[in-house]
Amino acid sequence: MIKTLRFSLIGVLALFSILGGAQQTPPSQVTVSISVSSGYYPSFSFNPSSVTIAQGGKVTWANQSSVSVNLASSQAGFQKTLASRASFEFVFQTVGAYLVMGSADVASSTMTVTVLATGSQASSASVGLKLVAEGLTSPTAFAAPEDGTGRLFIADQIGLIKILTSDGKLLEDPFLDLRDRMVKLNERYDERGLLGLAFHPDFKKNARLFVYYSATLRNGGPEGWNHTSHISEFRVSPDNPSKADPKSERIVLQVDEPQANHNGGQLAFGPDGYLYISLGDGGAANDVGLGHSPSGNGQDLSTLLGKILRIDVNTSDAYGIPADNPFVGQQGARGEIFAYGLRNPYRFSFDAGANHDLLVADVGQNLFEELDIVTRGGNYGWNIKEGTHCFDPKNPNQPLASCPSVGARGEPLIGPVIEYDHKVGIAVVGGFIYRGSALSQLVGRYIFGDWSTSFNKADGKLFVAAPSSSGGAMWAMEELKIATTPDRKLGRSVLAFGQDVNRELYVLTTENIGPTGNTGKVFKIVPAP
Repeated sequence: MIKTLRFSLIGVLALFSILGGAQQTPPSQVTVSISVSSGYYPSFSFNPSSVTIAQGGKVTWANQSSVSVNLASSQAGFQKTLASRASFEFVFQTVGAYLVMGSADVASSTMTVTVLATGSQASSASVGLKLVAEGLTSPTAFAAPEDGTGRLFIADQIGLIKILTSDGKLLEDPFLDLRDRMVKLNERYDERGLLGLAFHPDFKKNARLFVYYSATLRNGGPEGWNHTSHISEFRVSPDNPSKADPKSERIVLQVDEPQANHNGGQLAFGPDGYLYISLGDGGAANDVGLGHSPSGNGQDLSTLLGKILRIDVNTSDAYGIPADNPFVGQQGARGEIFAYGLRNPYRFSFDAGANHDLLVADVGQNLFEELDIVTRGGNYGWNIKEGTHCFDPKNPNQPLASCPSVGARGEPLIGPVIEYDHKVGIAVVGGFIYRGSALSQLVGRYIFGDWSTSFNKADGKLFVAAPSSSGGAMWAMEELKIATTPDRKLGRSVLAFGQDVNRELYVLTTENIGPTGNTGKVFKIVPAP
């Protein structure tokens, strides 16, 4: 029986700019061989696994196997069953990047077809990396307050915040030490710890900063739950600008977490002056189990888990709720919620230019990673969907054939602008729309990454994506090669990205899977040599 599959467009934009590397004119005809093996460990493969063609170009898929296969791409508009030794031809008239999927009884696989506009050239994007800080453990957050000092602040998952001075020196004494207030981390692997750091927009005047860290479960917390996330305010010591006063802590918000994973943890002030906070669905898998609502925490507006929050920290109370938050005054809903339907929105950012879009990278489960443009009141689908695919909590390795397109309130489920599968990477790490000046060819493009390709080694990647010029279309993405390493690979896990006051970007990395050792390094992303 040939399996029926679902298919998804993963990008709709020509790559008009040459990002670096050798330039090539894309061919107008490409042949892709399909191979399927049977046996105890079956495999399905496309050769090549990705192709680039000119607009109006023809791709021919040739089934070289002894079994029939399904081949389809819903957005390109074809679905075809190929008999053994049969072929199928399709002409791509629309520019963009398309996910094509194939399946036989024994296995399945995906490939990408990128279509360039007439006159465009293929590219091999590359950047350089300049080491700016080392000797850290797991650098998870980066902040650059506009206080005129040129200092950069790096948060380490183990509970330390370090200062990188304007002359490039990493101060040995920490700016803030939270280790005695946190849960004990598992050195083999842990998603808890010091995860977020944000300086108040008026930091130069009021010396206020905010952190997100994982504390032990509070007194009175739900029995059997794992820990409590703290969003706390600190102030800089009046006697030493290189030290935060540890006694100045004011807990702004506490959120109990049923499991150790899916904590989110990003803090950032939006262009509106409010503090935005990302929270995962509470952990475990499938958004079910202890501490998870019957509908899933992502879809439940009575819990803060699985959400982007928006609060006002400029009030006499612990915090205020902005009057224009989407669920203020609605029965059974938390007023702090800005957007929902998220699994683990580990990293997000606001575009420093254009419309100041809020870009949220939501870490997927077994199959797909996604990036969302998040808007007020939006529902981003988890756990009804994983990316654009219908999700089945009872069988997370196989997307459902169909699922609702709206949530329980009748609201539309908003799809991602970027999606990729776990052959590319297993945990998306959000970055920034580049608004600096050093990488002129990347201005206006989204630079982001993936943590690793497996849990067995540090093998992260950097990507660049071109925002679509047509509403609702996916963004075309490609891997950024590292021109400053011998094999052009990163060879490290990606933990986060940072942006300085000049809008130049940094990537925070480690060589270890868990929060241990001193292999944590921060690199500035620079032009390829």
